[in-house]
Amino acid sequence: MSAAARVAARGSDHLKQVVAATRRGFVAVTGFSFVVNLMMLAVPIYMMQLYDRVLVTGNLDTLYALTAIVLLALLVMAVMEGVRGRLMTRISTWLDRQIAVDVLDGAVATALAGGSASAQGLRDVSQLRQFLGGPTIFPFFDAPWTPVFLAVIFLIHPILGWIATGGALLLFMLAVAGELLTRKPLAAANGQATRALNEADAAVRNADVIAAMGMMPALAARWRATAEGTLVSQTFASDLAGVLSSLAKFLRLVLQVAILGTGALLASEQIITGGAMIAASIIMARALAPVEQSINAWKGMVQARLSYARIKAVANGPHLASGDTALPRPQGRLEVGDLTFRPPGLNEPVLSRVSFALAPGEVLGLIGPSAAGKTTLARMLVGSLAPTMGAARLDGVDMARWDAADRGRHVGYLPQDIELFTGSVRDNIARMGEADDEAVIAAARLAGVHDVIVRLPDGYDTRLGPGAARLSGGQRQRIALARAVFGAPRLVVLDEPNSNLDSEGEQALLQTIVRLRAAGSTVVLIAHRPSALAQVDKVLVLQNGTVSAFGPRDEVLEILSRAAAEAKRGAALRAVPPADGEPA
Repeated sequence: MSAAARVAARGSDHLKQVVAATRRGFVAVTGFSFVVNLMMLAVPIYMMQLYDRVLVTGNLDTLYALTAIVLLALLVMAVMEGVRGRLMTRISTWLDRQIAVDVLDGAVATALAGGSASAQGLRDVSQLRQFLGGPTIFPFFDAPWTPVFLAVIFLIHPILGWIATGGALLLFMLAVAGELLTRKPLAAANGQATRALNEADAAVRNADVIAAMGMMPALAARWRATAEGTLVSQTFASDLAGVLSSLAKFLRLVLQVAILGTGALLASEQIITGGAMIAASIIMARALAPVEQSINAWKGMVQARLSYARIKAVANGPHLASGDTALPRPQGRLEVGDLTFRPPGLNEPVLSRVSFALAPGEVLGLIGPSAAGKTTLARMLVGSLAPTMGAARLDGVDMARWDAADRGRHVGYLPQDIELFTGSVRDNIARMGEADDEAVIAAARLAGVHDVIVRLPDGYDTRLGPGAARLSGGQRQRIALARAVFGAPRLVVLDEPNSNLDSEGEQALLQTIVRLRAAGSTVVLIAHRPSALAQVDKVLVLQNGTVSAFGPRDEVLEILSRAAAEAKRGAALRAVPPADGEPA
């Protein structure tokens, strides 16, 4: 079994353990529901005794005793209802705490594996928590006790029992029909709602591009087309649920009339008493109430079930590698052997048998044309992308199998697309964790960005993210560089770190590389500008996913220079027209 498969299996096993633990809580809630429903019989029994004993005999002592007993029963029922409500709230909250982080981990891992990047899993956890902790779940706990109430009605008189049983069966059939008819529309609505939300998130992230190029009408039209499918499916499901709810209410009232009428007929013939007639009516109302409420709550239950199915799919999917053993701090020896990556669904690999080695403190310049595989190689070097074949090893440890939290202490990464998180500048440099001020400032000084940060409105405490300070591209890149070098990592991978920098920022970058080399850190630098290669020791050239050249900087650059000169001369010769009489 591969490492990814083992991690996914652990995620699936953890979800199973959590669900198994909640079952014990559900058993307790079921027990409380039994007591609640049993106490519900107190009122109809009280009414029957009032009609058949107190009103006939006029004995007030019996009235006082019966009233005291029924009040005690109602108090017990109220306490049990409160306890089961608090217990379900605690179960739902505990469930959220147990699985939310795993779902977020799975969402990140899915995005790394090339899947859809979405926080839908966390919305599913919230949906499931709200259903379990809300009042709509209790009809499903009360409905199983309906046969008990029906049995009591049979004891009063079989005819009344058959009327109540027939009504319960009809309501149950309405509930089943609602499930069968709304399952597909609600599933379709959920899928379309997720796609519409992802499109809206993408639009917000690219607000500048949309405003600059007038793309809003076209994007709004595309989003509306996706959202329209959600509205149609949800409207159909809601309309159907409304019809079923109305039918259920009508049926319940008809049954109420039927059982009162039949009870009055039986009472007039002295078969049952008037108290029994009233009691049967109250008991039937209680017996049918959870069934009718279940019909109204069915939509929420279906939504929660779909949410759980998606959570289960995330649990069975990829997860970030994790382990319990913290490995020693590496020296920085990087070995890459036969590294190959073929994305799912593609026949040709993006990288093919890439091999090289770097000693601690060496700086590698990684160059090549666009789409040569440089960024893919960078992601494999830092362990965020697992190779199809081969391995990238830091001091002999496979980066793809190294626990991400432990590995991250020794790795710095500056991607092409800079993303800073909601929080302060200090939080971002500290990688959103706890850190000493001295360590944060040391990283900023190492990246040459300390002077830039102290000129911000609140310095290191300047807030970033939605509604907070807006930084220039160069400022964001330099703060992200400080984040990459925080904690003096032994391996630092910089993917086009000078793409947004001015001359001052580029000089600061070169000084950072010098300091990293002096500290013994191994650096891999992806760059297109020749000036960025001034401080590298070796150069690796990628073309079409393979290594076309690797070695000391001056030797490789000389080879590239000669190849470029020969190509230029060849192009010039091809451009000269042939002389008269010479073959073209």
